[in-house]
Amino acid sequence: MTEILTRKSGRAGHITLTRPKALNALSWEMCLEAERALDAWAEDPEVALVILDAEGERAFCAGGDIAEMYRRGLDGDVDFGRRFWADEYRMNAKLAAYPKPIVAFMHGFIMGGGVGLGGHCSHRVVGESAQVAMPECGIGFVPDVGGSLLLARAPGRLGAHLALTAARMGPGDAIHAGFADVFVPEVDWELLKERLMETGETSALDEAARPAPQSPMAAAQSEIDALYGSGDLGGVETALAGSDSELAQAALKQVRRNSPLSMATTLEMLARLGPAPDDIEAALAQEYRVAFRIMQQGDFLEGVRAQLIDKDRNPHWSLPLDGVPSARVSALLAPLAEDELAL
Repeated sequence: MTEILTRKSGRAGHITLTRPKALNALSWEMCLEAERALDAWAEDPEVALVILDAEGERAFCAGGDIAEMYRRGLDGDVDFGRRFWADEYRMNAKLAAYPKPIVAFMHGFIMGGGVGLGGHCSHRVVGESAQVAMPECGIGFVPDVGGSLLLARAPGRLGAHLALTAARMGPGDAIHAGFADVFVPEVDWELLKERLMETGETSALDEAARPAPQSPMAAAQSEIDALYGSGDLGGVETALAGSDSELAQAALKQVRRNSPLSMATTLEMLARLGPAPDDIEAALAQEYRVAFRIMQQGDFLEGVRAQLIDKDRNPHWSLPLDGVPSARVSALLAPLAEDELAL
């Protein structure tokens, strides 16, 4: 059975993820098929815009399908994961730089690889069921698929909070954080898609858009900025532990659960990108340096085992929260010479 459906519908190219039972998790072949469609439509005069959506009620895309990557990595085959990531990141870059509008309809779980798929499109629609998150630090990895770019751009210190805690954003939060653009009630999506296919123009989005739901994260922005203001992992933990607010205590629980090496590396990645980066290729290159090394020098295999394979939720991280040497972080982020990501 196909995992992804690509076709032309009226004046639109149309890509639909068709793995609802797997929460539309992105496989390697899905990435390649989506890229092939984008390449074919880039200069096709019959295609005025692209629609990106997914089947099922539970998820637009809950992340990358990393089970095979884990199995290969256990056997010492790290090249499989490196090739997968390189191809996925190339697709992410093409989405961000595509010469025609891409309208992504994001519902349900939009996590990890799902953010990389929908989060870089020119027109990002969320509905009321949207739950957006970057949960990579919980599996011993770092926010990737260009997610570090979106996190760095988020207001104040919100990106650090999202990365270190995997906090889920509803539609209002996603728009506030810069992970989405407009809110359209999901009951109106099919009619909106029909208008887009019929006209090939994005003006229908303006007509369908409704006021975004309230954003709890926007309301808590000043508190988040203060809690994560130190910019380093030890300072963040101290600040969280020193606050009795509900937000801080929930965040502290997550920070103490996730990979210390991954979190420290993520904070350094965001610092290197700066507060308003505009170069997705630089973000992807930095992410790929970590991905290239993560199975051998990081906590990825242990994190995937604990969260997704054995599901004991009891990972044994390589380093304690208060003992991440800066040299370990620098080693993960060091240039790769001839192995640098080629886009």
